[in-house]
Amino acid sequence: MAPLVIDTTAADDPRDAVHRAVQALVEGKVVVLPTETVYIAAASALNERAVDRLLALRGGVLEGPATLAVRSVEDVLDYVPELPAIGQRLARRCWPGPVTLQLADAQPESVIQRLSPRVRAIVAPEGQIRLRVPAHELVLRVLRLLAGPLVMIGARRETDSDSVTAQEVLARLADRVDLILDEGRAKFAQRSSIVRVDQAGFEMVRHGVFSETNLRRLASWMAVMVCTGNTCRSPMAEMLLRKRLADKLGLSLEQLDDHGIVVMSAGISAAPGGRAAAEAIGVMRERGLDLTPHESQPLSDRLVRFADLILTMTRGHRDAILTQWPDAEPRTYLISQGRGDVSDPIGGPTDLYRRCAEQIDAYLAEWIERIELPQLGQK
Repeated sequence: MAPLVIDTTAADDPRDAVHRAVQALVEGKVVVLPTETVYIAAASALNERAVDRLLALRGGVLEGPATLAVRSVEDVLDYVPELPAIGQRLARRCWPGPVTLQLADAQPESVIQRLSPRVRAIVAPEGQIRLRVPAHELVLRVLRLLAGPLVMIGARRETDSDSVTAQEVLARLADRVDLILDEGRAKFAQRSSIVRVDQAGFEMVRHGVFSETNLRRLASWMAVMVCTGNTCRSPMAEMLLRKRLADKLGLSLEQLDDHGIVVMSAGISAAPGGRAAAEAIGVMRERGLDLTPHESQPLSDRLVRFADLILTMTRGHRDAILTQWPDAEPRTYLISQGRGDVSDPIGGPTDLYRRCAEQIDAYLAEWIERIELPQLGQK
């Protein structure tokens, strides 16, 4: 029997298509959904028979675990409560998006243990699971309305290339799926990158949208120093922390990025593209540090989401960040660790900037003992 095909691009309101997909999945049907990478065939992880039908599309054999699509980064902790630090960074920075994380399923409190043994054998063979948050609003809407995760594989037979249009799916799987949501050609028209992550680092399992170089950069440890205008305090803090980290690791400043260490600065009320204050440049020059290339930038969603550590010069800066980005609370600290604010030297003499830098550096000397830099990059 031919599947129902819904052209979501022709609908004024996609909610009907979403509700039909959810109903079909709850009833144990196999549904084809568009993603930003390729078209995927999906079944509810709570329905063993539907997952078996999914597996049959590939002749009963998959290359590795079937992927579980989940709703958000926060949901991942239900599956891997002790997510490695690099996994946390990649999830926070890549999701929703075309990256699939492969992780060890060795935690008894994981919700994977609540799935049937048959489904676990398909999604967690040999103690490994694959998780992804697709960057496609239709899929995310479906996930929000389902009680459990989706099991998904590429919508193709074992000998086919990837399906990047609904028409390709229909030609290949016409009598083997129940519903196809058609949203035109997939954005990237290539597979997601699969990355195996553990406490020791990461390695590429399958190349896809993100290259190895992209992922190495995204796996870097990142600190962001924050003040108001990003012309005095936070740029000096950025340079001073870079110097201390380089010394700790026995590297030059230029080698930090290549070793997966990124330090940046930003301002709560900064205008983009401004130079550092001349006095700040001079004080850093006294320490052998070059602040002349600095350009101010406002604190952004992306910086906050990417940061592993955010150090603010004042309580007011920290409060402003947590008001706008409450999820950043576990990663956002006052640089003085509660001993007062670092005053703004703007407009003051060079000696005031010098004392400000000394104060910041003294605080960073304490932070450098607290910062645990994991092993970074590829294994």
